Amino acid sequence: MNLHDWIDELCDVLDVEVDLDEALVLDVAREAAHNVDRPAAPITTFLLGYAAAKFDGDPEEVERLAGAALALAQRWDKTPYDVAHEDDDPEVEEELESVEA
Repeated sequence: MNLHDWIDELCDVLDVEVDLDEALVLDVAREAAHNVDRPAAPITTFLLGYAAAKFDGDPEEVERLAGAALALAQRWDKTPYDVAHEDDDPEVEEELESVEA
């Protein structure tokens, strides 16, 4: 079995049909785990799913919500100075543009 099989079986057990972008969800979980705290990963992804349900799982809304969660996690443990000067770093600027796109 692999991750895709797990997702299919879990959807069956939970009686849900969803077009899941697992890479996006895993990115959100990774950022929350690394920048906030490891237990933040499952909590963040649960809340992302909950918020997505408010929009009937609309893929564009899920991407927007995931982008907001990613941005929050990426700036979580930074000082206001760090956040204000993130644009000074070209690598960070490219990452922020890709999240906003």
